[in-house]
Amino acid sequence: MTQDNTATATPDDSSSALLGAGLVLLSSLGFSAKAVLIKLAYRYGIDAVTLLTLRMLLSVPFFVAAAAWQHRRAPQPMRGRDWLMVSGLGILGYYLAALFDFLGLQWITADFERLVLFVYPTLVVILTAILYRRPVGRRERLSLALSYGGIALVFLQGLAQRQPGSVIGTALVFGSAWAYAGYLVGSGEIIRRLGATRFTAYAMTVACVASVMQFLATQPLGRLEQPIPVYGLALGMAVLSTVMPAFLLSAGIRRVGARSAALISASGPVSTLFLAALFLNEPVTTVQLAGTALVMAGVLTVSLPGWPAATRRSGG
Repeated sequence: MTQDNTATATPDDSSSALLGAGLVLLSSLGFSAKAVLIKLAYRYGIDAVTLLTLRMLLSVPFFVAAAAWQHRRAPQPMRGRDWLMVSGLGILGYYLAALFDFLGLQWITADFERLVLFVYPTLVVILTAILYRRPVGRRERLSLALSYGGIALVFLQGLAQRQPGSVIGTALVFGSAWAYAGYLVGSGEIIRRLGATRFTAYAMTVACVASVMQFLATQPLGRLEQPIPVYGLALGMAVLSTVMPAFLLSAGIRRVGARSAALISASGPVSTLFLAALFLNEPVTTVQLAGTALVMAGVLTVSLPGWPAATRRSGG
């Protein structure tokens, strides 16, 4: 009699995986809604710097509380080099990336903004190749071709329709994607040492300080007086599109793994496309759908290990 060694999924395993998939999907929807909330806030005449400051001020208390909780559970002393890295990466990944994104959304549609931001994994590939002097493989080249082909398709449609500010808006959001990619490349070591929650909390606090300093240097205090709906939208950005997605994504990855989470998160650009159509009356065109499909295919090509058959080199 042959013994069957095949592992069988238990009901608990299936329930955990289903819950994890749901958490990642909710996280993706939360992140996708940010651009729509920003565009809705701009209808009230608020500027990008003031809106970013409101979002930071309303979100950072949650991260500070999470950091304090983590510190009590597993205290880890911060060295001077740690503080420098946290500060630099916080400014790069949470302040500059957010600032460029908010500025770019003054010029381009919410669905196109999400499409441009979504190429950050391909930028990680490029940065890793430059910093660690490793060749870009066949799969990475395919990913780059698909991703930027999709962006070019939608961008050229915008130019053909003579949408004002398409070039500057795209450049700003692309700059945001570069800043976030640089943050991801540089943050791996310190996240492993401090933990993701604690690092994110400290980095967000630094970004909040940078945002407030910019606001104080460039805007009068009276700019903080905004219509009530703006405060509601800023709170939505802080809670629904910043704090909750960050924690939901971490919880989801623990249950389904990074590979499955990457696949589920690919719904982001599609979510933004339809949220923008629903709340902003932005049209959904065949060109947009085709461009979105190309970008998603490109990002998944480089994000999911083992497809197509190719080995992922270590960045070193």
